[in-house]
Amino acid sequence: MTTTNSFSRQPTNLDYASPTQFKFNILKLPKVEFFCTAVNIPGITLGTAEFATPLKNIPLPGDKLSYDPLNMTFLVDENLENWQEIHGWMRGLGFSDSYNDYRGILAAGKDRFPGSDVPSLETIGKTKYGPSKDGGTYSDATLTILSSKNNALLEVRFSDLYPVSITGLNYDQQPTDVDYLTASVVFGYKIYNFADVNAASTSLTTS
Repeated sequence: MTTTNSFSRQPTNLDYASPTQFKFNILKLPKVEFFCTAVNIPGITLGTAEFATPLKNIPLPGDKLSYDPLNMTFLVDENLENWQEIHGWMRGLGFSDSYNDYRGILAAGKDRFPGSDVPSLETIGKTKYGPSKDGGTYSDATLTILSSKNNALLEVRFSDLYPVSITGLNYDQQPTDVDYLTASVVFGYKIYNFADVNAASTSLTTS
């Protein structure tokens, strides 16, 4: 029920959201999350439908949500280990060299996705054997919003995350100051939800 009393409609928290107070956790990328410097909560678009009339068409809410990509920026470590984490993940998804790449990411995720099969090379890509269980090819992620005192306030939980693209690394001896290498990753995902910190279920706030 919507509150109409103006005194009851005042916010209880008058602090502004700080763009630097966050923590990002990606289950499949421990070395990437440690060096994460920027991440976004993706925007969503509902779209519009139209109800035709003899006069002006009447706009109506659409029925399909479109989610923007999840973008993340991180500092690259000296051994390029965190960049290679994503590179290896994408290699496995894209079958760039051999089917062994795909088997590798399934095997790496088997501890978190026990139902994931590690198929033999003879069965990969052959539909007559049926699709393999591909849970290990995805990862869940959590963006934790922190207060000004670094206390966890809220979680944004992303389901079935996978990398779409990663920027390259440019080495250059010309700059006079050291500007450490960074990389940006674009992730696709199934959906994201808001949840109280450590809550078992997500929440949906409406008015």
